[in-house]
Amino acid sequence: MGSDSPIALSTLVADDDGVFTLSFLLLPEYAMVSLLSAIEPLRIANRLLEKEVFRWQCLSDGGEVVTASNGMALQPSHHFQQVSAPRNLFVNASFHPERHINERTIQWLRTLQHQGGIIGALDTGCYLLAKARLLDHRKVTLHWEALPSFQERYPQIEVTHELFEIDGNYITCAGGTAASDMVLYLIAEYGGSDLAKLVCDQLIKNGMRNRSDNQKMDWMKRMNIHHPKVLKALKLMSENIENPLTTKEISILLCISSRQLERLFMQYFKCTPAAYYLGLRVEHGKHLLSDSSLSVTEIALATGFSSTAHFSCRYKERYGMTASKYRSMIK
Repeated sequence: MGSDSPIALSTLVADDDGVFTLSFLLLPEYAMVSLLSAIEPLRIANRLLEKEVFRWQCLSDGGEVVTASNGMALQPSHHFQQVSAPRNLFVNASFHPERHINERTIQWLRTLQHQGGIIGALDTGCYLLAKARLLDHRKVTLHWEALPSFQERYPQIEVTHELFEIDGNYITCAGGTAASDMVLYLIAEYGGSDLAKLVCDQLIKNGMRNRSDNQKMDWMKRMNIHHPKVLKALKLMSENIENPLTTKEISILLCISSRQLERLFMQYFKCTPAAYYLGLRVEHGKHLLSDSSLSVTEIALATGFSSTAHFSCRYKERYGMTASKYRSMIK
């Protein structure tokens, strides 16, 4: 292999010495579980192969220790402007990603884009890439909790619920332990599925999840509900937050009567379908309040309420304070 022609998988690009380096740009409050879930499979793969195939480095804006969301910090990171241009970069963020975005980092990312290579994100790292306009008209994924606010903020970007997405030279991941599934996919690209399975065994992990597996446990497992009509109703509600369906519309789609639907919800949830649906919408509003820069008025509209006052009233009934007060407490 010539030193001026690094090899590439369908995704990762190797350094001149043939080793694949994954660089992680850490934003304050990043998710440490995502970082370690990505790094540990690489370490194990190297050990099983008895050679260095993968390496990793952590980068930051300033080269200082970056505190994760759990209050812990790893060894000091390298200043991103003082290292060779990464060929495989992943932005790792979690809570409040927009607070930690600055123009210096944006310009650096745009320079990397022009140089080629892989640019990716773990958890909410997509926010930084989107702010740099690197993801327009791309398909991406991120943590399910931040997904609604990201969709509202960047409607030009196609968002999925996958564990990880690969769109050209962009790789995005939902974060958490899904980072291990993403890296296992990359390991399998290099050494085949048998190597990836051996890494799983070392991690005491029961196989690789497919990228299309759900981020969240489905309704059946989470709530121990098996009635097909109830499961379908819950799916319809969760997919229609901004433009809520009426109980009658849901019952028509389920091919049952409104009265039967109400009996089912009283049986399983001790409340009416309308009350349960309202709770889902208000909970969705809470995620938007904490994870987006949308105004309370915009959030009210995004959750299907006709006015800010109506949204705030329902929010206070559920959480004991107004939406505006909650927003002021977390900023």
